[in-house]
Amino acid sequence: MTVVLIIFGVFVVLVGIRAVRIVPQSKAGVVERLGRYSRTLSPGLALLVPFVDRLRPLIDMREQVVSFAPQPVITEDNVVVQIDSVLYYTINDARAVTYEIANHLQAIEQLTTTTLRNVIGGLTLEKALTSRDEINNQLRIVLDEATGKWGVRVNRVELKAIDPPTTIQEAMEKQMRAERDRRAAILTAEGVKQSQILTAEGQKQAAILTAEGDRQAQILEAEGEAQAIQAVFDAIHAGNPDLPLVTYKYVEALEALANSETQSTWIIPGEFTQVLSGISERLGHLDDGKGSGRPSGS
Repeated sequence: MTVVLIIFGVFVVLVGIRAVRIVPQSKAGVVERLGRYSRTLSPGLALLVPFVDRLRPLIDMREQVVSFAPQPVITEDNVVVQIDSVLYYTINDARAVTYEIANHLQAIEQLTTTTLRNVIGGLTLEKALTSRDEINNQLRIVLDEATGKWGVRVNRVELKAIDPPTTIQEAMEKQMRAERDRRAAILTAEGVKQSQILTAEGQKQAAILTAEGDRQAQILEAEGEAQAIQAVFDAIHAGNPDLPLVTYKYVEALEALANSETQSTWIIPGEFTQVLSGISERLGHLDDGKGSGRPSGS
């Protein structure tokens, strides 16, 4: 009896262990009853029928990160590039991921590779290098549609690296260096051009201002001379000069002209004979007045 009781006690303990299951948080368990799907266990305490129900390995419902090995992909312009990608996905249906696909991770990897080749195959190398966001979106949409029936939701796909061949990289570096040199030369030429334009504009403005100043100076000088001549003319008319005074001033001017050291040639105006005749006539009138004893008239 003792042996029987011990055996029965062990059996009860084993049955209790197989009947009671604790599912951790963010995990899910698929229960099969006699080989067929029965239910999905949520986190917490669960009871199973011993020797009838079987709990499959728990499934992690958290977001998973998978990094795939670099894959060779041919671009539209026949350049082979190595693309390294990272996939973020979440299992949202434990039953589907258990029964709809044998190995969901391998399936996602192969689907990512084929989709990546289709997307990159329609792009040139330059476009592929500058369109990572567009490629990521296209991959995510295609993968999410294909993996939806597997109980997997693809959150996002990231391309970690796109590595062209070494010869292409060297050619691209040379092209970039030449482009930078060209831009530097253009900027230098633009600077020289702007400097010359500004210098020419400054010289133009200075010449205009100088000419304007000279014109104003000449105008003022001419106005001053005109005012001086007008003043002399007004003074002469106000003084009412007679012929002897004018004749005397004329002779003084000729004397000053004759005594000038810089003059080697004198031009005698035609009016000089008229002036001399006027002087002689005036002297004749003075002599006649003295001989007759009459004062001379003005």
